[in-house]
Amino acid sequence: MSVRFNRKLNSIPGYTPGVPRGHSAEDVAVSDLAQLASNESPFPPLPEVIEAIAGAAASMNRYPDPDATLLRRKLAERHETEPARVAVANGSCEILLAAGEALLEPGAEIVFAWPSFSMYPQLAAMSGAREIRVPLGPGQVHDLKAMLREITAATQLVLVCNPNNPTGTYLPFAEIAAFLERVPGHVTVIVDEAYIDFQQHDDPDDTVDLLEQYPNLVLLRTFSKSCSLAGLRVGYALCSPAFRAAVDAVRQPFSVNALAQAAATEALRHGDRIQERLESVIIERIRMENGFAGLGLETAETQTNFSWISLGENGAEIEQQIVDDLAAAGVVVRPGALLGGPGRLRASYGTREEDDRFLAALSGALADRT
Repeated sequence: MSVRFNRKLNSIPGYTPGVPRGHSAEDVAVSDLAQLASNESPFPPLPEVIEAIAGAAASMNRYPDPDATLLRRKLAERHETEPARVAVANGSCEILLAAGEALLEPGAEIVFAWPSFSMYPQLAAMSGAREIRVPLGPGQVHDLKAMLREITAATQLVLVCNPNNPTGTYLPFAEIAAFLERVPGHVTVIVDEAYIDFQQHDDPDDTVDLLEQYPNLVLLRTFSKSCSLAGLRVGYALCSPAFRAAVDAVRQPFSVNALAQAAATEALRHGDRIQERLESVIIERIRMENGFAGLGLETAETQTNFSWISLGENGAEIEQQIVDDLAAAGVVVRPGALLGGPGRLRASYGTREEDDRFLAALSGALADRT
């Protein structure tokens, strides 16, 4: 008789990493591929951050601070709040999964837009809750009115990815605030702001001011994108003390390693230099969006470090062929079919050389397939 695993495993969607077919993540890391599939920063960590990591490495015989005390204090100072309102995790994904564990169960409901971050469906599948996917509205933007209509007494969790992944679209602060005013107090609203630093409409700290007014609000942030620390996995939530206690109760201890804590703490000391990097990404965003338009391709209005590119009327038919052609040319992007948008590509911005290689390879692939 074979081992019987939990039946819910059959309903949990797997996470597909941004590597080409036939390659492993290790292959990609050591190859000359232009890795534009995972929305990573094209820049290495700041030299001071690398020094902080090296300095912390000598203490790897000890467990990390389970409360990430120093990092949480520095984050609280940065956002003018108190450490009790800061939860630190092994990437913001860990907080998402912990929120599902703490809030969801069979009979509960979770509401989120679609397509959106590919991790969201895992929360319902792992908890047995009912998921409600609300289609994006015109312009590939969250339809907040439609999401409100889906909220019931059984709704426990609403997820708003802003700016949205994979579309890159952004909802202004005023719309988020108006939405929160209409959400019942029993519903936890997680606004996933992994890309908030790349948008140019609002001050990224505007939503932080809403935390006092709405104790059911959680803001997710990460060091992976703007701070070039994707390889260390450190994210955080700004939230109520009750939410922090709940997610901490269901997570493993020591989830944020000592190197990640040291790196993130040091990164917070260099906000001006990180801002300069963000500005260079935004300049590259404008250049790449113009490049796609020059190829006759439409994109969603992005406020992130990536583009959501439509391949046209027969896009769903040629999508995988285009992805394969790009990989053969040394460029890795994410096929839209894996992200809820068949007929599209999601491509992050790399170095100038990588992006030029991408545009050239995309032009050739389209000429061969259309």
